[in-house]
Amino acid sequence: MNSSDQSVSFFLQDEEASNRWASQWAQQLSAPLVMTFSGEIGAGKTTLIRAMLRALGVQGAIKSPTFSLVESYVCHELTIHHFDLYRIHQEDELEYMGFREFFSPHALCCIEWPEHAGSLLPKADLHSELRLEKDGRRLIVTAFSLKGQSILAWSDALDPTIEQGDT
Repeated sequence: MNSSDQSVSFFLQDEEASNRWASQWAQQLSAPLVMTFSGEIGAGKTTLIRAMLRALGVQGAIKSPTFSLVESYVCHELTIHHFDLYRIHQEDELEYMGFREFFSPHALCCIEWPEHAGSLLPKADLHSELRLEKDGRRLIVTAFSLKGQSILAWSDALDPTIEQGDT
């Protein structure tokens, strides 16, 4: 992270708080956008992304891409790709599946375990880190682009029942 990166922290007490946060967050999203997500197994990355997809209007089953590596959705003229790269061990595996082609000007990409993509991953606009805490989860969102910073600016108007904190 460098000095121009901006971060905001949120405390999400339970799944309901995560859903409220994701619903508000989704209203700010538009393509092209690259969002990465990190946190230990069970931290809630997939749950948070699933709530964002619902808020964006995705209907029907929203599967975890743990075994398929990517699940794609089209909703309201927006293409959304949800990646779970936990099982990737070499960049070549992503090259074979055409990983770079998913990052189009019309796509919103959510990537879990981004460190597994190595040099193939374009620069993220936003990175979300989930940390387990005693009574919930700490979500730290960092902006790495002007677009990411403009999305992060919405946090001042966030639902007051979602606690913000310093990072």
